[in-house]
Parts: sequence; structure tokens; C-alpha cells
Amino acid sequence: MATITYDLPPGTFSALRLSPAEFTKEMRVAACVQWYAQGLVSQGKASEIAGLSRAEFLEELFRRKVPACQVTYEELLEEIEHA
Repeated sequence: MATITYDLPPGTFSALRLSPAEFTKEMRVAACVQWYAQGLVSQGKASEIAGLSRAEFLEELFRRKVPACQVTYEELLEEIEHA
């Protein structure tokens, strides 16, 4: 597993009311939710990177108000036409 190091301003953890471990987990989950929302990774890959089960990742999507289904209107119409 790769390790990434960030320099953060003093007070970052207290401002967010998170411990360093909680902050690290939040960064991973937030990044994966964003990458999923942008269509860069699948639900399965995002949950794997975030260190969550797929069900837990779906709960995070719901909590953060990110649609779990990333199908566009046009893609849906095309699927219906070919069904």
C-alpha cells in the first residue's frame, strides 16, 4: 500500500473536531465519494479504496446526498429503447 504525506496547518484537527485517524478516514471516504460522483471510479472500486463495504459506501453516498445511480437521462432512454 502506498503512503501519502500531507502538511496541514496547525489547528486543522481541532477545527474539524477530528483526531488524526478520523481525519485520515474522512479524507479517504470524501475523495472516493467525489471520484464516484465524477464517474472516475465504480461503487465497488470506491468502496475498496475507502476501506468500506459496498453497503457502507452506499450509506455514505446517501448521507452526503450523492446519487447512488450514475446513469444519465440519455443513457436510461437508450437502455429502455433497447430492452
